[in-house]
Amino acid sequence: MMALPFYQKHHQHYDRAYRHKELQSTLSQYQKEEKRKSAVYSHGSTAYTRGSAAYRHGSAAAYSHESAAAYSHGSAAYGHESAAYSHGSAAYDHESAAHSRRSAAYSLGSESLSKMSSAYDHESAAQSRRSAAYSLGSESLSKRSAAYSLGSEAYSHGLKDSNIMIEDRSYKLSPKAKRAKQSLFSEEKENKAIDYVVPVFTGRQMYVSGITDTEEERIKESAAYIARRNLFATGEGISATRVATSSSTEEQHEKKSRKVAIRESAERLALKKTLEETEEFHRKLNEDKLLHAPEFVIKPRSHTVWEKQNVKLHCTVTGWPEPRLTWYKNNVPINVHTHPGKYFIESRYGMHSLEINKCDFEDTAQYRASAMNVKGELSAYASLVVKRYKGEFDASYFHAGTVTMPLSFGVTPHGYASKFEIHFVDKFEVTFGREGETMSLGCTVIIHPDIKRFHPEIQWYRNGVLITPSKWVQMHWSGERATLTLAHANKEDEGLYTLRVVMGDYYEQYSGYVFVRDADAEMPGAPASPLDVECLDANKDYVIISWKQPAVDGGSPVLGYFIDKCEVGTTHWSQCNETPVKFARFPVTGLIEGRSYIFRVRAVNKAGISIPSRVSEPVAALDPADRARLRSHPSAPWTGQIIVTEEEPAEGVVPGPPSDLHVIEATKNYVVLSWKPPGERGHEGVMYFVEKCTAGTENWQRVNTEIPVKSPRFAVFDLAEGKSYRFRVRCCNSAGIGEPSEATEATVVGDKLDIPKVPGRIIPTRNTDTSVVVTWTESKDAKELVGYYVEASIAGSGHWEPSNNNPVKGTRFICHGLLTGENYIFRVRAVNAAGLSEYSHESEAIEVKAAIAAPSPPYDITVLESVRDSMVLGWKQPKIIGGAEITGYYVNYREVIDGVPGKWNEANIKPVSERAYRIHNLKENMVYQFQVAAANLAGVGTPSPPTRSFKCEEWTIAVPGPPHDLLCTEVRKDSLVLLWKPPVYIGRNPVTGYYVDVKETEATDEHWRSVNEKPIANKFLKVSGLKEGVSYLFRVRATNQAGVGKPSDTTDPVVAETRPGTKEMEVDVDDNGVISLNFECDQMSPDSKFVWSKNYEPIEDESRLAFDAKGGKSKAAFKDLGEDDLGIYSCAVTDTDGVSSSYTVDEEEMKRLLALSHEHKFPTVPLKSELAAELLEKGQVRFWLQAEKLSGNAKVNFVFNDKEIVNGEKYKMKVDHNTGLIEMIMDKIEDNDEGTYTFQLQDGKATNQSSLVLIGDVFKKLQNEADFQRQEWFRKQGPHFVEYLGWEVTADCNVLLKCKVANIKKETHIVWYKDGREIMVDEEHDFKDGVCTLLISEFSKKDAGNYEVILKDDRGKDKSKLKLVEAAFADLMNEVCKKIAVSATELKIQSTAEGIRLFSFVNYYLEDLMVSWLHNDAKIKYTDRVKTGVTGEQIWLQINEPTPQDKGKYIMELFDGKTTHTRKLDLSGQAFDEACVEFQRLKQAAVAERNRARILGGLPDVVTIQEGKALNLTCNVWGDPVPEVTWLKNEKPLTADAHCILKYESGKSASFTMTGVNTIDSGRYGILVKNKYGTETSDFTVSVFIPEGEDEVSQPEPSKGDKKKV
Repeated sequence: MMALPFYQKHHQHYDRAYRHKELQSTLSQYQKEEKRKSAVYSHGSTAYTRGSAAYRHGSAAAYSHESAAAYSHGSAAYGHESAAYSHGSAAYDHESAAHSRRSAAYSLGSESLSKMSSAYDHESAAQSRRSAAYSLGSESLSKRSAAYSLGSEAYSHGLKDSNIMIEDRSYKLSPKAKRAKQSLFSEEKENKAIDYVVPVFTGRQMYVSGITDTEEERIKESAAYIARRNLFATGEGISATRVATSSSTEEQHEKKSRKVAIRESAERLALKKTLEETEEFHRKLNEDKLLHAPEFVIKPRSHTVWEKQNVKLHCTVTGWPEPRLTWYKNNVPINVHTHPGKYFIESRYGMHSLEINKCDFEDTAQYRASAMNVKGELSAYASLVVKRYKGEFDASYFHAGTVTMPLSFGVTPHGYASKFEIHFVDKFEVTFGREGETMSLGCTVIIHPDIKRFHPEIQWYRNGVLITPSKWVQMHWSGERATLTLAHANKEDEGLYTLRVVMGDYYEQYSGYVFVRDADAEMPGAPASPLDVECLDANKDYVIISWKQPAVDGGSPVLGYFIDKCEVGTTHWSQCNETPVKFARFPVTGLIEGRSYIFRVRAVNKAGISIPSRVSEPVAALDPADRARLRSHPSAPWTGQIIVTEEEPAEGVVPGPPSDLHVIEATKNYVVLSWKPPGERGHEGVMYFVEKCTAGTENWQRVNTEIPVKSPRFAVFDLAEGKSYRFRVRCCNSAGIGEPSEATEATVVGDKLDIPKVPGRIIPTRNTDTSVVVTWTESKDAKELVGYYVEASIAGSGHWEPSNNNPVKGTRFICHGLLTGENYIFRVRAVNAAGLSEYSHESEAIEVKAAIAAPSPPYDITVLESVRDSMVLGWKQPKIIGGAEITGYYVNYREVIDGVPGKWNEANIKPVSERAYRIHNLKENMVYQFQVAAANLAGVGTPSPPTRSFKCEEWTIAVPGPPHDLLCTEVRKDSLVLLWKPPVYIGRNPVTGYYVDVKETEATDEHWRSVNEKPIANKFLKVSGLKEGVSYLFRVRATNQAGVGKPSDTTDPVVAETRPGTKEMEVDVDDNGVISLNFECDQMSPDSKFVWSKNYEPIEDESRLAFDAKGGKSKAAFKDLGEDDLGIYSCAVTDTDGVSSSYTVDEEEMKRLLALSHEHKFPTVPLKSELAAELLEKGQVRFWLQAEKLSGNAKVNFVFNDKEIVNGEKYKMKVDHNTGLIEMIMDKIEDNDEGTYTFQLQDGKATNQSSLVLIGDVFKKLQNEADFQRQEWFRKQGPHFVEYLGWEVTADCNVLLKCKVANIKKETHIVWYKDGREIMVDEEHDFKDGVCTLLISEFSKKDAGNYEVILKDDRGKDKSKLKLVEAAFADLMNEVCKKIAVSATELKIQSTAEGIRLFSFVNYYLEDLMVSWLHNDAKIKYTDRVKTGVTGEQIWLQINEPTPQDKGKYIMELFDGKTTHTRKLDLSGQAFDEACVEFQRLKQAAVAERNRARILGGLPDVVTIQEGKALNLTCNVWGDPVPEVTWLKNEKPLTADAHCILKYESGKSASFTMTGVNTIDSGRYGILVKNKYGTETSDFTVSVFIPEGEDEVSQPEPSKGDKKKV
């Protein structure tokens, strides 16, 4: 399967373009690959060549449109005896009525030609003969069929899933144009045949995107049908690669046998019959009903309903494939899942409905039903108006629009509010970013009045151009705050951003500049990246790329630019130019029609290549007419595909010459030609050959020799710079090559566009404290000017920085981000496509500081007092003072008679400095309006708007008037200080105090609360307990004896926050003891001043304070701090955003400062520690102290008993000036060293001393410790004990005596003693770990005694003793017993012949370990039946003859002298039963063992006796009952007779007597005793011998015979 092309993967374009030689080669490669896969080539391709001649000569009719398509797409279907087309056509033979099934089947069939052909070749023998006719087609037909199958396959796959991306293994193979004829092209002779096929191409585009699963199937069905219909209706065009040079065709004949001729004839008849059947079937099809665009039979109807009612919109739609219908509300798709229960959408048999439940006012909107299929889209509209009942809602609200209604819907807010007040809060300022960063601009919008259901339209502009959301820009409106986010900032994003808030016909806007600096270069010294890459003049195979040069060249000139292209949907970038181009436009050729591309540009200098620019927008290689048609009428706008289909062309007509050929651009690298297509060209697409010749000659050379171009644009490269050329163009199509166009005028190769000239007159002017306005005169005679770059430099530094990275148009620019107070110079250069101009002359240096402007109007003007002929006005300072201190205010007034204001009159000629003024000479009971204007050095500002009307009359109220001139200062995150001035009108009695009220800004008036419960006399108050980040309002009320007066005007909203950089006032005491208050400000402007006050009143008496200010620091020094100076000292900085701080000096603070001042006047050396003494290792005494710090000139005197001591043999002194450590070491303390030791310090003016008294007991104790330490030191010079002898009980319950030693060597010996007697140790200790041990196993009372260990060698000896007697021994035994008790195992059960035994094992047992047993928590009384004991390491409890009363829980208690350890066992239930059963078994076994028959002895093992002697043997037997006795000889019973006498007496003694033995009596004898409990045997051997001497009776040996028990 051929891979889909890249544009189908991403933009889903379907290419049906022409094929050139490269594509022909690809086709050949594809056919070779398919031969290995497809059964078509393996079974029938060889037959095609045999019928090629027949096809060329006689099958023009037989192989018409139907035959070619039938062969290409239907060979397999004929195997099933039908005229259907491949597998899909089989559905028609089964008389299926559903066209979707037929088309889907066809689509499946067209996916693989090899499958169809394989099915064809493996049919029955009868059908094989009939379908063999198709195997006789020409090889060319085979190629066309395979190629079309390939295109159809890609087309099918493309529709199957428009988002599938398949790797493109080769060029996309498009089918040739239908009925394309052979073309004859030649450079010299037009009648000479060459091997080249010119395709005929006309296009139709459809714009499609976003297909659902069901829609995908419908599109596949319809697309399959279209392909099949076109093939069977018109056929696939066939072009031979070589034809004759004349119009008549030369016939070619083959010699054929009669058998072959008859077979071919029969196959033609069969094919003809099949074609007739196909035509008959085609006549039955009604194409018009199979595929048509959506059409609304019934459109949705508009409704007007009441709230809480349901409404249902209906419509009926027809079309095929069945259209998909989507409902929209105000152009937003309705999603039933995001509004569960609100909307119900139904679609059934072409009838569609939208039901809206419980309508509310927000459902008032325009609803749209949009039906779409592959043929197009159609929409129908309906409006829904939801009314409220009278009384619930003002009917005029309907004139204000709704939340979901767009402003363009025709509803405006007029009538509800004539004008909206739109305010911007928390605004974005001038913003600086860097390429690649994420930047966010935001602004809080406050609209008054706030109409709940009328939302504003939020618009963002960049340099006056409306911004639309994209992958680079995201916008968000939360209902209160508008935000614009630049996800990946680039220099293209630099510019002036404007937020516009639109309410109906009224809007407000706010602007701020955004600067984007270059990202760091990948290679040092490389230039910055170009910007604004755009695609111009795009055509079928050609596009011009333009860009803007960067402002930063990296320190060396830019040598040129590389242009890269990338097919959309892939990640492979390819470079378009081999050498850098300096001109900022470049034509890119060699594009493939229908495919989309993106481009980027890189700058290069001698240091390296810049990072790439931002990629351009995708551009498709299409004819401009096709692109315009695509924009004007997209056939399916919900998709992103460009589908290029082929139309049937007319008969070939040789095209005429192009017209209007001219050079549109000429540079030293290339020349771009443009022309218009010819008028005479038929219906075919035409292509062009471009020819050139040197001016003055007629030697025309073809530029594009191999491949003609399809676009009426062409870039000619490889021209000699400075030479003149003429150009002409020829058209060509399948009919041939036309006449050339008229040649152009001679064109000289070189840049026609010049680099702009240098701008002039660079004039900087002040703007703000961080920006300067730069103006200049434009470059003269500049063509195609892109803009200007401005650079700034601190005067004298020589380092230039770009002020803008995106060329600015115009001749004025504000350079931001400058350092306040620095002097800057500026320069400008112009830029166009040819390059950047030289730098302009540097401007004059200008200091960066805010420009002075007139102040804004004062506001909140109110009447503070009114009498019969005068009124007192109060107002607030302007919000903008214009960069200079306000010098005064001017008040105007006018009379208002019957609501008609008169002329303005000046109330004061000289400006007033206070924000309150009494206007005299007014008329009683006359109504007046007032306005106030502020003035500074720049002039008088705009007057405030006229106030409301006030009546001039005598105030007679008893309570005081409102305080005025409220000011919030020292604002912090949880507090602020509020200042005010007393009321002008005090009422009938003097003002006795004030109340301060506060509320949150957004809260209603009911939330005002008083900060102070009791009135305060001060005209200031520190308000604490504020919430950080919350906005507050404040007001003040005055009170007198008559009551509380009217509140003042509220302050402006104040946010409780500690601003970054806020500094507090600090108190300082210098070295001379001078106390001062210090305040620092880093936000000062050149005109800022420090204003000090005490108790928030200006300090007029400077006799007690001295003020000094340098730079951003101010100091108020107390001349003589006393009680008169107690109070709150504050400092405010003018011309700042409220920078202020205060410090309270109360009585306690004054005492602290005075004490600190005294210390500074009379300084002492501060000590970290007083003089102390400590002992060193050798018994030396170290005296030391440590000072906080010492300078290098510090001196120390050492005094003992008022006499100075110096460094010598006895005393060693040391002073460390870095650490302040002072020490004196006394080598040996003696009796005459008792007394007082003193260290006296002097460091400049500072002095100090510290003493230590060593007399009496203190001295004696120190002396004794020193002597002991000295002895210890000597002891440690030889082998010694680090840790003295001690004991440890091991886990095995053994006692380990151990000690730790040091300073050991190989010759050191260790000897152990007990009670003065040496203990012999088997092995010597190696001292590797420094530990010596003596192990005493199974420790007991006999091991008590006094132990001693001695270390000795030639350096000395040391010893250690350990007494293990009395209490010490008892403690050790307790520990041993504890270890033994801990080692006890859990109790276990053992049955014996006597009863049940409970036992536990310990490591070993000591009598000191007390053992007791408990049964059911009661101590056991030991008897003969129940007894306890210890056997070895086993502690047991024996229960003889157990009874049921012995069941229960048993506890063994082990007491080690301090602690009781227990082991428990539950002897009940199954455990007891099993133990009893085992006991009975063992008991019976013991009884049987005790009473069984047994031989107690008396028989020998061997008896040797002389023949003739008498043999007498006796043995004792025992058993209960008395056993039976049997004698045996050779394992056979022996019977008694005269020769052998057997006796058994009293059941205890058995005898065996044999008289006169002879040799036959020799043998193996035995006795067997037996009773009911068992049997036992004893064997012996009798050996009779014949002596040589006298016969004697032999006596048996008294040995024990063998016994065997059974």
